Amino acid sequence: MAVGTAYLQYVLEQLSRTGRVSSRRMFGGVGLYCDGLFFGLIDDDTLYMKVSDATRGEYEARGMKPFRPYADKPDVSMAYFTVPVDVLDDAEELVAWARRSVAIAAAGKKPAVRPGRPVARRRSAKQDPGRKARQ
Repeated sequence: MAVGTAYLQYVLEQLSRTGRVSSRRMFGGVGLYCDGLFFGLIDDDTLYMKVSDATRGEYEARGMKPFRPYADKPDVSMAYFTVPVDVLDDAEELVAWARRSVAIAAAGKKPAVRPGRPVARRRSAKQDPGRKARQ
């Protein structure tokens, strides 16, 4: 699950026109983010991008394989597929593929709680004995 520094730098350079792309090492691989959205990953010097039902077929038609995080469980996969080498080597094409993956990540993102505004939770009388008296 190693990711070489030279490979990571190459991928980041190729993705530089996608937006604010950053990387974070995790679980022996590297997560790729664009404006805070997790859209891709690198594992064993292989680039994977997030797919949806609408884009998966394009990857499969080109013979690309899904990311399988567990070697001992080959039936477990995630919504990330390998990127074709010819796409990786063509920065313009790679940016187009990456932007589709970023859009997929954005569509699946849950609304965040705004900072400084905690989620209001109603406390039961058991949790707040004084609640009954205030009602």
